[in-house]
Amino acid sequence: MARIVVVGAGVGGLATAARLAATGHQVTVLERAGTVGGKLGRYVRDTPAGAFHFDTGPSLLTLPDVFHDLFEATGAKLDEYLDLAPVDPIVRHVFPGGGPALDSCADPAEFAARIGAAFGDRAAADWQRLWRRAARVWQASHRDILRRPIDSPLDLAALAWRLGDLAAIGPGRTLRGLGRRHLSDPRLRMLLDRYATYTGADPRRAPAALVAVPYAELTFGGWYLRGGLGTLADALLTRCLDLGVVVRTDATVTRIDAAGGRVHGVRLRGVTAPIPADVVVANVDALTLYRDLLPSPRRLTGLTDRSLAGFVLLLGLTGDSGLAHHNVFFPGDYDAEFDAVFGHPGRGVRARPAADPTVFVTVADDPVVRPAGHEAWFVLVNAPRHGTATGAVDWRRPGLAEAYADRVLDVLAERGVDVRDRLVFREVRTPADLDDATGAPGGSIYGTAGGLLRPANRGPAHGLWLVGGSSHPGGGLPMVTLSAQIVADDIGPAW
Repeated sequence: MARIVVVGAGVGGLATAARLAATGHQVTVLERAGTVGGKLGRYVRDTPAGAFHFDTGPSLLTLPDVFHDLFEATGAKLDEYLDLAPVDPIVRHVFPGGGPALDSCADPAEFAARIGAAFGDRAAADWQRLWRRAARVWQASHRDILRRPIDSPLDLAALAWRLGDLAAIGPGRTLRGLGRRHLSDPRLRMLLDRYATYTGADPRRAPAALVAVPYAELTFGGWYLRGGLGTLADALLTRCLDLGVVVRTDATVTRIDAAGGRVHGVRLRGVTAPIPADVVVANVDALTLYRDLLPSPRRLTGLTDRSLAGFVLLLGLTGDSGLAHHNVFFPGDYDAEFDAVFGHPGRGVRARPAADPTVFVTVADDPVVRPAGHEAWFVLVNAPRHGTATGAVDWRRPGLAEAYADRVLDVLAERGVDVRDRLVFREVRTPADLDDATGAPGGSIYGTAGGLLRPANRGPAHGLWLVGGSSHPGGGLPMVTLSAQIVADDIGPAW
């Protein structure tokens, strides 16, 4: 039985802790915040009409089998803890210039029919050809990448790729290029580009292999957890406690002791004596780990290429908007948005808030999260990370956040959804706020900007592992949960 310390109580940390405790290890989780969940945050606002509840992080659960596997591996059933509800449409896409919206769903034939009805038979046929390619990419990724350690580019190169898999993955090709090659309708290209932002990347630079992301979502479906996705953190915490895991909040780890090339424990702020450990699992951003907790300048290479961040409005509204659960309102010029969000550091062009951004609106039809006759809106806009570098924005600059919140509401009104006269309240969350709340450097949602190769799960010292969205296999609830499985399997059982 190993003494294991997990640094961070995000979904990856809690999932790893539960798996390791179920196999006989002595596990302690240390979390800097006062609550668990990490980026799976929550906010409650009381009003005379009643309480509004918001998820401030992920708003959609995909690949539900990953979570069923997690709970079964720890001796429980997912349905005993969480109430999953399928979402249809998964996303309602509203395109510039008017015209029909497009509702996505988890039935490929039905989705192709919806594309045909909205955009014509040629667009539907284009999508079906792309879909066959996406299936090959998904199968290769799921088989060879998502459930196994990938420690270096050599590991990827050494995989026994089938020739058909390599042709589908298209090494060196971008997601934007893939869309231009296969999709004649600009609205479908825009839809495909959006999935690069699921990994925090620019579709003009993101690898074509990310076509596996829409395939997974639109094959296995999108799901909502009644009561909000934050209930997943509650369920994982309960599972950990039932398995004997010690969970300490308000416990900030300041350093990992790794003298002699192996871990010995961690040090806490305000505590003199170190906490001994045979194994440390770091559920923190890889940049934070290698810059602050285990200073390793060599490992910082590539980690400063940060993913995009998010600017968020939490809106309490009167009435009923008639929107779907998830809605995307696209801009007239998608490239202008990416130019703004990422900037061009090499040319000295600073990042800035996009003037005409894509706006994501989540409206849960769940009486638990809003008073009767009201709606609780989570509004997200792609945004540059917080900071003073060329590729960042100082979101603490006086007046900026409120002015941009006004702009986002104006953009919604321009796109036919004017809620300014229905506001009960609004709360603003900037990338700087996410940095403060979760320790995500600059508020970057996914760590490094998207790609197939993330920081490895095995750390540079014996007994050190990385888990979570900034390490392999990437960000998003299912990927983070798969990273926990990879790490727990690598550490192995106590017996």
